[in-house]
Amino acid sequence: MIDGLRLAATLFTVAPLPAGPVNRATAAVAMAVAPGVGAALGAVLGGLLLGLDALAVPPLLAGVAVVGAGALLTRGLHLDGLADTVDGLGAYRSREQALEIMKRPDVGPFGVVALVLTLSAQAAAVAALPARGWPAALAAVVAATATGRAAVSWACRRGVPAARPEGLGALVAGTVSGPALALGTAAVAALAVPAVPGRPWQGPAAVLAALAVAVLLGRHVVRRLGGITGDVLGAAVEVTATLAYLGLLLGG
Repeated sequence: MIDGLRLAATLFTVAPLPAGPVNRATAAVAMAVAPGVGAALGAVLGGLLLGLDALAVPPLLAGVAVVGAGALLTRGLHLDGLADTVDGLGAYRSREQALEIMKRPDVGPFGVVALVLTLSAQAAAVAALPARGWPAALAAVVAATATGRAAVSWACRRGVPAARPEGLGALVAGTVSGPALALGTAAVAALAVPAVPGRPWQGPAAVLAALAVAVLLGRHVVRRLGGITGDVLGAAVEVTATLAYLGLLLGG
């Protein structure tokens, strides 16, 4: 358990923890507790947003700063995965060619567009949150960040294969059990209850809807690539977190 928690922290953040054993057993724990790591990261980012708002920083600039801080605190790995995954899928090549495109260090036009749209949407969403008051704003950032990591748990659920016999995807694919998924999802949904003032149902609904879309996208990826990769997990984080933000903001 301790090794799995340490692996989760080092995979999803820049936490300078010493390396421990990395195997399927520790990976199962790491993927199951990913939403908790996301919630902790979201608390840091939410605190930064509230601090910038207290300093009267313009909302959009504050949103950009929070999203940028999130990228720094995760080494940009999820954004890199998003760009690579979109490049691979957007090329409409064979499975082997798509996987080869995803392994390249460069970013193609599909990846650039995906990054611009995702980062812009996240920054604009975060910028709109302080107007709701600090409790709702903090809850929204925590819930959206945790939802992105919950998508990783769902992508690694039992029965989902890896696209390659090596790499992060092969290590974590199929490691998360049903009970762990249910518990993690329920916890994230509960975190979202205060995110929309006057509508306690909307936060959990936004979380569940975002995760449902993530599962559908995951099925498409498995059909196209034969399974998941580390890049696919990064894409799942960014897409699902963005969808959660949008769901939390519907209705003003």
